[in-house]
Amino acid sequence: MSNAKLEPFETKMTKTLESLEREYQNIRAGRANPHLLDKLKVDYYGAPTPIQQVGNISVAEARVLVIQPWEPKLIKAIERAILASDIGITPTNDGHAIRLVFPELTEERRKELAKDIKKKGEAAKVAVRNIRRDGNDTFKKQLKDKLISEDEQKDLEKDLQKSTDDYIKKIDKTVDEKTKEIMTV
Repeated sequence: MSNAKLEPFETKMTKTLESLEREYQNIRAGRANPHLLDKLKVDYYGAPTPIQQVGNISVAEARVLVIQPWEPKLIKAIERAILASDIGITPTNDGHAIRLVFPELTEERRKELAKDIKKKGEAAKVAVRNIRRDGNDTFKKQLKDKLISEDEQKDLEKDLQKSTDDYIKKIDKTVDEKTKEIMTV
């Protein structure tokens, strides 16, 4: 019974963790990562289209992404989309494909990124704690409305605290992994 009452809060905590992981995918670690292009849209016959739908994206070397458009005339549009984005890399075009060469990260830039990673992790932990607070408020209201007993409320709050602790640990682990990835030269 108590599990069904916890479910909406645990779902929100899961979404918070997934959102953090997606944000981390967009942080450049000096390696080529096709996910960096996930938000990029190309003008394809007047419609903004995700870059993955107009060409093949592959990792040629550790620090080189190659975008092979299915229609050669799209090269200019893809180039414009990359230049207009916040990726910060100038594309090179050989007439058949576009190459993105990722520069090595400086020590200073790595430390900046590590700080940003920690800040995003802290924001995710605050979000999880806010979800816990909302859950506890909901359980108090249910007790007041006599929908649950005092013992049930205590059990629900205890279980929700356990879930919160678990998600905080998962967030810390995700932060540590990403920081390690960024700091590895």
